[in-house]
Amino acid sequence: MSKFAAMTVNERLAEANLFEDWDEAVRACDRDRMIKILQRVDMGDLAFSTADAVLADPERYGYFKEDGHGPPRAK
Repeated sequence: MSKFAAMTVNERLAEANLFEDWDEAVRACDRDRMIKILQRVDMGDLAFSTADAVLADPERYGYFKEDGHGPPRAK
């Protein structure tokens, strides 16, 4: 069983010390990098839908677009 079993995405990223990498990937709207980071914390196929969900609605996940356009920034 994975050491990440039963953890939330944020808990997984924290445990793996990947929050900074994740935030950079989100701000850059780098879907491929986001997916690779999520796969490093054993998200499997959920990495794709998780990355897509964050990019589709960044405000829901704690990011915002300063001018309503462009890449999201961490709050």
